[in-house]
Amino acid sequence: MADRLADLEERRREARAAGGAAAIERHHAKGKMTARERIEYLLDEGTFTELDMLSRHGASGMGLEDSRPYTDGVITGFGLIDGRRVCVFSQDFTVFGGALGETHGAKIHKIMDLALATGVPVIGLNDGAGARIQEGVAALNAYGGIFRRNAAASGVVPQVSVILGPCAGGAVYSPALTDFVVMVKDTSHMFITGPDVVRTVTGEVVTLEELGGAQTHATKSGVANFVLADERSALDEVRYLLSFLPSNNLEEAPLVATDDPADRVCEDLRSLLPTSANQPYDMKKVITSIVDDGDYLEVHAGWAQQITCGFARVGGHSVGIVGNQPAVLAGVLDIDSSEKAARFVRTCDAFNVPIISLVDVPGFMPGTDQEYGGIIRHGAKLLYAFCEATVPRIGIITRKAYGGAYVVMNSKSIGADLVFAWPSAELAVMGSSGAVEIVYRRDLAEADDPARRRAELVDEYEERYATPYIAAERGFVDDVIDPADTRRVLVRSLELLRAKREDLPKRKHGNVPL
Repeated sequence: MADRLADLEERRREARAAGGAAAIERHHAKGKMTARERIEYLLDEGTFTELDMLSRHGASGMGLEDSRPYTDGVITGFGLIDGRRVCVFSQDFTVFGGALGETHGAKIHKIMDLALATGVPVIGLNDGAGARIQEGVAALNAYGGIFRRNAAASGVVPQVSVILGPCAGGAVYSPALTDFVVMVKDTSHMFITGPDVVRTVTGEVVTLEELGGAQTHATKSGVANFVLADERSALDEVRYLLSFLPSNNLEEAPLVATDDPADRVCEDLRSLLPTSANQPYDMKKVITSIVDDGDYLEVHAGWAQQITCGFARVGGHSVGIVGNQPAVLAGVLDIDSSEKAARFVRTCDAFNVPIISLVDVPGFMPGTDQEYGGIIRHGAKLLYAFCEATVPRIGIITRKAYGGAYVVMNSKSIGADLVFAWPSAELAVMGSSGAVEIVYRRDLAEADDPARRRAELVDEYEERYATPYIAAERGFVDDVIDPADTRRVLVRSLELLRAKREDLPKRKHGNVPL
């Protein structure tokens, strides 16, 4: 037995250094952690249990038969994050450049199956060169197995992809199918085809960073939900993110104790809004004022900034927040902001996280670019997302709520459970100036002083129609509240709505306007 144990330990030592000392040293020289170091940093200390450590590929041809390192370039297993079970895989760039082959893929399949069977989040630490060319179609088949499992796990367990190096070609589709993508500045890259191919096919000259860097995907494509300065910060962000989510769709997110009083009065909100309805303000100040301890994790912070989405807690319970951002393009809804918010709403609904909408929206973005780009279809995504959501939904109208955009932003008419308005709220088909120009066109044309008459009519319209009280009279908002009472109202409302139960008609699935 002693000899067998010694043999086992030798094999384990070989597996732990599968890439070799030189490869590990080169990896460290780039300022990057190894696959194992990343797992050790991510998980609670001493909790990682590795699976399939001694796996090796059985491929032959093109020189592979002479190189059969243990692990086959990916570390898989399970452990704890803040005492909660998770499954994880971490690609090892020091072994075959992290390229995925049949055995590599099979290990990922197994850990994803285990996560789904046990109802725990799955975290992928991606750092690989794509499909292993030497294994040909077997590698492609392995990718297909990952994609199918990503789809099967979607909405069942949280899936987080952390990009810690190259992720190219077919490899990008697994992260794209997961709930959240985390990238690192300067070292993370994602693209379908690299700069050389782009230049050959289209003639465009673009750098690796411009084409698929973290900032590109955080601000232009919307692929990256979070961008961090270094690997450790990225892994810290994953731990923080998971604290807002349940382990699976049958559970609730963890309750986190807070010393922030549930009945705290938010005095600052009484003076936050500018005197003019055309002046901007920062909706994030509203959010940090009303949530526990001002703690707000924004998702997609750099993309479509005219809407803000993120996680927070109210009374210790996780909530998802969707708020128009008047400080950027007046908070208007366009193609990107509609898609960003729709994705976030569906994520919250999948994982039992109540949704709070903060509404100050002047409408949808006009223009041929928006119309040709499909603003109708993309705006309908957000409408669909709110309509199908069964989690508790609360709306707070702070200022402008105009036209179809008001309806889309979680209005009572599309199923919001409770909607409250501040006295500054303006609920109308359109802004007062535009409405006066249409409704009183003849009156203005016949007026001796059209400018003076227009001003009088605008004042009259705002006083009579652009107020929350008509909506309150009709039950379209449940109450008009003092802004300072917003937190207190939210805490009480969420306590009630935690008992909410809603059953949708049985069907295979809806046909979301993709």
